[in-house]
Amino acid sequence: MLHQSIQARDDRVTVAEYLLIRLKQIGVDHLFGVPGDFVLGFFNQVLKSDITYVGTCNELNAACAADGYARIHGIGAFATTYGVGELSAINGLAGAFAEKVPVVAITGSPATAYFRTRPLLHHTLGDYQIPMRMYESVTTAATQLASGETAPAEIDRVLSACLLTRLPVYISIPADVVLMTCNRPGAFVFPAPAASDPAALHEAVREALGMLNMSRKPVVIGDVELIRFKLQGEFAGLLGRTGFPYATMMLGKTVLSEQHPQFIGLYEGDRSRDYVRQRVESADCILQLGALLTDFNTGGFTAQLDEAKSIRANIRSVKIKDRCYENVSLRDFILGLTEKLPLRDRSTLEIHSATAGCVHRRTEPYQPEAAKPITIRRFFDRVSHFLADNSIVIAETGVSLFCAAETLLPAGATFIGQSFYGSIGFTVGATLGAGLAGPGRPLVLFIGDGSFQVTCQDVSTIIRQKLPCALFLINNDGYTIERVICDRPYNDLQPWRYHRLMEVFGGRPGLEVRTEGELEDALTKAAGAAGLVFIEVHTGRWDCPEALRSAGRSMAKANQLDSGEGC
Repeated sequence: MLHQSIQARDDRVTVAEYLLIRLKQIGVDHLFGVPGDFVLGFFNQVLKSDITYVGTCNELNAACAADGYARIHGIGAFATTYGVGELSAINGLAGAFAEKVPVVAITGSPATAYFRTRPLLHHTLGDYQIPMRMYESVTTAATQLASGETAPAEIDRVLSACLLTRLPVYISIPADVVLMTCNRPGAFVFPAPAASDPAALHEAVREALGMLNMSRKPVVIGDVELIRFKLQGEFAGLLGRTGFPYATMMLGKTVLSEQHPQFIGLYEGDRSRDYVRQRVESADCILQLGALLTDFNTGGFTAQLDEAKSIRANIRSVKIKDRCYENVSLRDFILGLTEKLPLRDRSTLEIHSATAGCVHRRTEPYQPEAAKPITIRRFFDRVSHFLADNSIVIAETGVSLFCAAETLLPAGATFIGQSFYGSIGFTVGATLGAGLAGPGRPLVLFIGDGSFQVTCQDVSTIIRQKLPCALFLINNDGYTIERVICDRPYNDLQPWRYHRLMEVFGGRPGLEVRTEGELEDALTKAAGAAGLVFIEVHTGRWDCPEALRSAGRSMAKANQLDSGEGC
């Protein structure tokens, strides 16, 4: 009887334990968060679990850290307190929603009785459901756990939706539900994607094969859905079978190693390098796989992707000319093509090395001129030689993003940039998350001074976690990405001595660079250092790539502004 009693107790867990076990089963090893009274009971359970709690300086950075973590690890999670905490984090989760990143947002909320009686409790808004309704707009599934009896099914439903759609979800766990008990979970049943409609799949593959087999100069564009839905292997198989050249868009950068022999460079409409633009737009068949036609991806909607020559396959549909095939999975479509397409002779496909399709590349010799002031162009030319194989390269919206996107990355490198949602400051938290998700991988962050001022506090958490990170702060005296749209005093910032903040944050002293010679010295120190190395790089206020200026002109036009200096 005693053994049965102990076994019965072992088969019961708290609702918090159930959630934490499930998170661990689906791949969450770290939970980011900020404490607050309504979430403390849940955090006490986290500290007893197999998941490592990582405290951040604010909730926005916790959400961005979970996003960066998910981009490397496959899924991420963060937890905050109700109201003030979760609403501080919602912008970070909105970015994950826009860019299809699976993140679990957990809120520790007031006890269930308060939701019924609605007293004027701190952190509340009168209507206690307002935060959840806000989160429902930027998640694929949301729930407020109500009891030990119903919580397991709700947790499983929401987590399954996150994994299936690769979109964020929201779980509110009231303070009194945290320690309610339920049955211990068994193995997690990972959701299987819906099967393709056989007839639609057959017709889509048949029609696509007809176009591709007739083409003399086909080209493939591989983009972000291949990354989010983990279809890189299928994509590589298609390329290996056919020999087709491929380009990526900004969101899909490093879908495969950029050292791949069939990679020709970054396609972004009129902002592309001449060879890439000509090769893509002159193709007689353009196979687009997992592409999102955002403004940055298409160079301000200047991409010339002729519908009559295009096959557009997304995660659940295929569009060929004027026909749309619904309920066709991207994976099944790629496999169907791979099975039946022949291998082409490379010499007939006009494949030039990606060195012709990227601005900054280590194949170009670099000889520093020690006394010469550093420029953005020369800085990224030099950094292309500094980046190591298997690096995680993270670039903030603005000068950093546009330059890093045009840098040919080394073998095995992963690129992270929020090139659709574009919330400035995203990358500080994302670097923390990505570093913890990819232990041992070199970590490189490029960020401007304006973005850095938004979220810089969690550089201290990067230091605390002892992550091997080279952080390049590009100090160009304000919001350059906004200046190229419209230059006004609101783009000015109070200058900081950024490199000296590292001592405030508890790290080693930062480095300051104004010349090419000083950059060489700083890179030498960075190459042999452990932990965070912070390098502040001073450039001119208007020193930026033409691609960013072009983006500024597009955004100025869209917002009915005169672009650039003196608008």
